[in-house]
Amino acid sequence: MSPADSGKDVVNDFVLTDSLRAGLPFDEVQVWIADLDCYLPDNFQPVLSTDEVERAQRFHFAKHRNHFIVARGLLRKFLAAYLNSNPADLTFEYAEKGKPSVASADAIKFNLAHSHGQAAYAFSRNRELGIDIELIRQDFGGEDIARRFFSTHEVECLESVPKELAGQAFFNCWTRKEAYIKAIGEGLSMPLDDFDVSLAPGEPAALLENRRSETEVQRWSMRSLAAPAGYAAALVVEGTGWDFKQFSLQGPANP
Repeated sequence: MSPADSGKDVVNDFVLTDSLRAGLPFDEVQVWIADLDCYLPDNFQPVLSTDEVERAQRFHFAKHRNHFIVARGLLRKFLAAYLNSNPADLTFEYAEKGKPSVASADAIKFNLAHSHGQAAYAFSRNRELGIDIELIRQDFGGEDIARRFFSTHEVECLESVPKELAGQAFFNCWTRKEAYIKAIGEGLSMPLDDFDVSLAPGEPAALLENRRSETEVQRWSMRSLAAPAGYAAALVVEGTGWDFKQFSLQGPANP
């Protein structure tokens, strides 16, 4: 659903759709895919914290700086809509390995990823989750990276897919692994070859095995997401029995 599909309010280059006004039901996971180039960074910088502005200034290239500002600004706007608060007033806390949460709002869980101008956001109540999105690149040496970081099972699966699907398969695997380690809050401290995920194009996303803990497979749900053309995206959510909604947020084009 895009803003044109529903009633909307435009405030500082941000479209507040009917879906956001309806809130976040219990046991529903909502995912938003946003094109960061459709938003003006100057309209989001005022809601960022001092440390977020400082982080933005560290980027050498303006494009990367602007993407960071818009991505964080959108996150604050989303959370403020769900929590009925002011986006500039939100305070983030970070777990030992970097997973963010909203201070004094433990009931809402969220995760964010962005790649080459596209951002993916996931929100739930009382369920840990992780999300990832990546631009599919065909000429980056994926097989060598897979042999270095993926499990033996995953490398074998990657080598078995048709050559023209190898890029999609690699990024299926990568995004599913990233979403999982973000969901469990381990970050890259957990070796990527400690667990297996499905990766073949057309095959359902799944956590197949965790060699650290057999119960992890039953604890988490994994699914691929409808991503913009040329991208792969994945979501991991704690538990089962939750409803799912995905929205596309494109916003007004820059002049």
